Amino acid sequence: MTPFMHSVQALLDGDSMTEPATIESRPISMPVGADAQMMVRSLAEQLVSEANAILREHGDVISLDDEVGPGELTFTLGYRDRAARVQTVLAGRHALATLVIDGQTSAPARQLSGEDELQALVLSLIGTTQTHSTIR
Repeated sequence: MTPFMHSVQALLDGDSMTEPATIESRPISMPVGADAQMMVRSLAEQLVSEANAILREHGDVISLDDEVGPGELTFTLGYRDRAARVQTVLAGRHALATLVIDGQTSAPARQLSGEDELQALVLSLIGTTQTHSTIR
């Protein structure tokens, strides 16, 4: 098993989870923003595959849905009644990444503070607490 698979199993066994760290979204150059979104999306696919290898034994899996639209790159992770949407809007020469958890946005817009926080995001969707996360 991978270290992330061990983290998923530990969470299912009752370990506590950590909410993903976020930062305020700021416009960046379109090529950098598009590249960052594609890197995060690729990592999400890997993490979902690893998590689902463990979760399948418990009857639930994480979904990973891509959304295609003009001027945006978006994917949504879903688990039971929880969802996290990672989106990069491309406009002109700029890109703006945003994170929406359980339909809640923040003002100003927030994004994951780095690719490593994607693991915390996936684990927070799985977390067994009944409280829904808030974007900080």
